[in-house]
Amino acid sequence: MKKKILLLGSGELGKEFVIACQRLGQYIIAVDSYKNAPAMQVSDDFEVINMLDGDALDHIVKKHQPHIIVPEVESIRTEKFYNYEKDGIQVVPSAKAANFTMNRKAIRDLAAHDLNIKTAKYRYAKSIEELKEAVEYCGIPCVVKPLMSSSGKGQTTIKKIENVEQSWNYAIEGSRGDLNEVIVEEFIDFDYEITLLTVTQKNGKTLFCPPIGHRQERGDYQESWQPMPMDKKNLKSAQDIAYKITDALVGAGIWGVEFFISKEGPIFSELSPRPHDTGMVTLANTQNFSEFELHARAVLGIPILEIPLLKNGASAVILADKDNDEPVFIGLEQAAEFKNTDYKIFGKPSSRPFRRMGVALSYGLEPVDVLVEKAKKVASCIKVS
Repeated sequence: MKKKILLLGSGELGKEFVIACQRLGQYIIAVDSYKNAPAMQVSDDFEVINMLDGDALDHIVKKHQPHIIVPEVESIRTEKFYNYEKDGIQVVPSAKAANFTMNRKAIRDLAAHDLNIKTAKYRYAKSIEELKEAVEYCGIPCVVKPLMSSSGKGQTTIKKIENVEQSWNYAIEGSRGDLNEVIVEEFIDFDYEITLLTVTQKNGKTLFCPPIGHRQERGDYQESWQPMPMDKKNLKSAQDIAYKITDALVGAGIWGVEFFISKEGPIFSELSPRPHDTGMVTLANTQNFSEFELHARAVLGIPILEIPLLKNGASAVILADKDNDEPVFIGLEQAAEFKNTDYKIFGKPSSRPFRRMGVALSYGLEPVDVLVEKAKKVASCIKVS
């Protein structure tokens, strides 16, 4: 088996996916909007295009004639995927899944209306006036997000009506693609959040990784840990919801299904049809396969029999604090002085404030809160200079 895989999006998650595929003998073409993106550094070939340009996307598909197309970001002309699928190309997880999940409107309406899954109360807005009406409907505080974005870009919490215009502008600036529409969600009083990594297979049963807890700032994850201690009933309910929605979207691969866990049980939040940033904790070998290895195997149709938890783990992000076109890292030696820890530098060619440049990992038998603190200490040693 040797498949030609076109990876659309070449960030740090894509880089780990490429490495996983290379270890299984595959051929990867990494695509992004800028040169020297992390996944390009380990791929067999690369292309630099605007993935929202449908003609440019058609051109590289025709040029490379891939067996498999793997989207890794939201800003893609995903409607093209239906034609590629008709031409016999495997789209991961499927053209339907990619189109529904690249846009918060499609996936939220599918969950709430078609599948009757419990979500936060929500509304959409295409102008500041509509945003004010949506805020009144959802109540204050509420959360405003672009319909298409990643890593928390454009997300704010409105705590008073005077913040509406500022939130609108920030959401539109942070939007990926050409959508000038936002989603407004009621603020959920939750106990904690989880990511439930869900693996769907071509010829096998759907499997679930042990739940991952995480903490966010500015809508972006800062630390994650596995497993998240939680009530078995809530876990089973979250698994049932994850199965229901991934089954409706169809296709093989790994999905990051996010939930708020409240006193009433799990509330569906979002879904990504690919490895999830909070799932980088699995790079600490907490499971038999990392989320990237699971994605590669599911995509290629290699059977996965089980996903046991082998040890506890935690991750903490390494962030830049300034703009820099030639970032270098200091403190790697000091960061290596903690037992049962590791770190990964992503290789991004430039930095900016709060850009994720690497991740620190810790693992062992200690409680996850202890491991989180250890991972944060490792991350604090590494500076982007």
